[in-house]
Amino acid sequence: MILTISGPPGSGKSTLSKILSVKLGLELVSMGDIFRKCARDRCMSLEEFGQIAKCNEKIDREIDDMQKKIAMEKDNILIEGRLSGFLVDADIRVWLKAPLEVRAQRISKRENKPETLAKEETFEREECERERYLKYYDLDIKDLSVYDLIIDSSKWNPEEISEIVQKAVRS
Repeated sequence: MILTISGPPGSGKSTLSKILSVKLGLELVSMGDIFRKCARDRCMSLEEFGQIAKCNEKIDREIDDMQKKIAMEKDNILIEGRLSGFLVDADIRVWLKAPLEVRAQRISKRENKPETLAKEETFEREECERERYLKYYDLDIKDLSVYDLIIDSSKWNPEEISEIVQKAVRS
């Protein structure tokens, strides 16, 4: 089984993915972790690497190709990433959503930064990524038609969301 968890920054992808990987016995592949490893391998901060990725199409394509390759080579995996639902031939694709204000609160807490700054940075990041995905892949990240489940993570806690996804997997 291949399961993807996607969504915008602060939607709860990582939290849900960690829970589900344990409960479903799936290997977790986090594209965020892979991005961070790529930054470390280049002796860069995450922010520095992110700025370079904005201007260098090769970086996005390299990371996106990695997740496609991983999905083709492995089974019984959960791939967590913004584009995973679009790029991976998965059995079940899940999109987590939440209002920008809720996501900014989560990011503010996680990264210990003012909420207004987190909101501004998150909005800018999403717009930049949306433009890149349209340019590189002719893909509109706001088109959720590829997803089997779309869940508002502001309405349920991670355990409850995990139960919803597990029910979908079992059926």
